[in-house]
Amino acid sequence: MKRAILLSAFLLSQFGTSQLLKTNGQKIVNDKGENVQLRGLGLGGWMLQEGYMLKTADFAGPQYKIKEKIAELIGEDGMNEFYAAYLKNGITKQDIDFLKKAGFNSIRLPMHYNLYTLPIEKEPKKGQNTWLEEGFKMTDDLLKWCAANKMYLILDLHAAPGGQGNDVNISDNDKTKPSLWDSEENQKKTIALWKKLAERYKDEPWIGGYDLINEPNINFTGKNPNGTDEMSNAPLWKLQKEITEAIRTVDKKHIIIIEGNGWGNNYNGLTPLWDNNMAFSFHKYWNYNDDATLQFALDLREKHNIPIWLGETGENSNVWFTELIQLLDKHNIGYAFWPMKKIDNIAGITNVKITPEYQKLLDYWKNGGEKPSKEFAKKTLMQIADNYKFNNVEIKNDVIDAMFRQTKDGSTKPFKNLQAPGKILATDYDLGRMGAAYLDKDFTNLWVSDPAKRSEWNSGNQLRNDGVDIYKTNDNQYYVGKTENGEWLQYTINAKDSKAYTFDINYASNNTSTKIRIEEASGKQLATVSLNSTGGNEIWKIVSVKEINFKKGENKIRIYFENDGVNLKSFEVK
Repeated sequence: MKRAILLSAFLLSQFGTSQLLKTNGQKIVNDKGENVQLRGLGLGGWMLQEGYMLKTADFAGPQYKIKEKIAELIGEDGMNEFYAAYLKNGITKQDIDFLKKAGFNSIRLPMHYNLYTLPIEKEPKKGQNTWLEEGFKMTDDLLKWCAANKMYLILDLHAAPGGQGNDVNISDNDKTKPSLWDSEENQKKTIALWKKLAERYKDEPWIGGYDLINEPNINFTGKNPNGTDEMSNAPLWKLQKEITEAIRTVDKKHIIIIEGNGWGNNYNGLTPLWDNNMAFSFHKYWNYNDDATLQFALDLREKHNIPIWLGETGENSNVWFTELIQLLDKHNIGYAFWPMKKIDNIAGITNVKITPEYQKLLDYWKNGGEKPSKEFAKKTLMQIADNYKFNNVEIKNDVIDAMFRQTKDGSTKPFKNLQAPGKILATDYDLGRMGAAYLDKDFTNLWVSDPAKRSEWNSGNQLRNDGVDIYKTNDNQYYVGKTENGEWLQYTINAKDSKAYTFDINYASNNTSTKIRIEEASGKQLATVSLNSTGGNEIWKIVSVKEINFKKGENKIRIYFENDGVNLKSFEVK
């Protein structure tokens, strides 16, 4: 009895200081009534892998197909060993501590149901729910790490039993088996899972809400297979209402978050709202950052007088990230960026490093040829699992700067501590908004709204996520390429002495006659440099420019490209 009283007192004290979330009209507020804008990150790639995250999209998109490819090389036991290490390393307390320090206040957990319960076809008894401890333990640990950092955890059913749509990659959907919508058993299991989760976490103050079904994409009565032209969505609203009712039998406190069809944004046919503590989620990718692209969600918020939340966004440039967050701040809309970790990632806050050995596995899976040995494949895959540890990932400081500092601050900061004398890599230009730290003519991906404007922003897809095009040479050096007339880069350089320096510029160009111009950030011209053809885009030569005057201390200089086609690797300040 004493223990029960102490536990109750602990829970009450936690709720008293926890800032438990609820809805209040069009706002999400804490238990003090204060507005809370969720600034979150989705842990995509942890409980559920999509092929593009592991670079297997060309031949294995859904997770079950990735597992088949791995098992083909190292057997079922080896595959299980790999996934055990992958899940253990994928998200740890260090990751959550880092996210808090970066500036995030919430986490969206994309859950795969098969970590919590068996698929219906594997249940020992038809209609039974066998509960698996693994998923619940992972969620418990994550919640503990979030609570320690005073961060909200939003549970998101990303892969529902049977799969919730025709985009099989996002929900690990096997088309040979009954879908969520074709199977009453799958629907019952989905409802039971949410009731089980709510029962477990009903008294947890740092649970931010329950995101019931991620990105439904299914044609019930429409012609578009992903439900974008669906007008009724009746089965979708019916199931989400039934899930809500099951949750409310055990948990009256936490916010219910619903999503529309067509990857979350089609709310046609929405029935009268069935709960008084509910929010709408919408998703936003690859379109403009203006009021028009938000209008449907703003109209939903106004019509129903409940909050809206951008539950998933990302996979774009730093320019796009900064502009989007400024737009969301203007309208008091919370968000969760996507994803946390993936291989060869420039558009996220961390990058998992690929290995040459893993590339050999990818080449074999894609093209065939000589089968790698079991020993080689297992060692390679276990190394990749190890690369997912926080200490082994590459932190993308340019992305973090764009998501937080640059949304409020238009100034520039040094990307690295650059010194004169010293060698300056072309890729070490300043951190800052476009037009302040650099200027590039291709800087976002807008293909959904206008396919003619499809752009890779960083065409080389290396190192940084700005509009600057960065490429890797065959000997693993980096350079700025695909330069166009009028583009420029800014560098903050600390000079040891006030004097005239010589710049040794390492460049490559196929053009017979090109020029670059060196100026102070204030606009004062320091030099104009003519560059002859080097005979190829990766045939490097050095040209020296004398009498570049620096003052002692900080100097901000800009290199302007006056013609197309100059590739810049570095410049040494002597």
